[in-house]
Amino acid sequence: MNIAHDIGVAAHIGAYSDAVEAAPGCRWLALSGTPGMTSDGTIPDNFDDEATQAWTNVCAALAQASFGVDDLVKITQYLTNANDIVAHAAIRARFVGSARPASMLVVVPALVWPQMTIEVEAWAARID
Repeated sequence: MNIAHDIGVAAHIGAYSDAVEAAPGCRWLALSGTPGMTSDGTIPDNFDDEATQAWTNVCAALAQASFGVDDLVKITQYLTNANDIVAHAAIRARFVGSARPASMLVVVPALVWPQMTIEVEAWAARID
């Protein structure tokens, strides 16, 4: 089981932990930057649908390797528009629930494809 270490900073910003320690002997999973693209290559034309698809993809990748959101240790979220931060927080909360991985959110000028507005990178660890 992963252990959250809070120093009191994250609680003032959002629903995440200041640091997360993975237990010794864990199996690790690294998720590449995961956009809100469907399996047929379509990118939704609005942020809410694209962010929902990105988190659906993250959860699918976790599940394929027998991991879940409670196994997330660290997530990095890349958005191209600061105005989407509030909407993203609500969408992320639907998928992450009470899990509190370490987290970083960055607003960037662009992602690999210009029409992409979100990408999520993650690390997960679990003991089997």
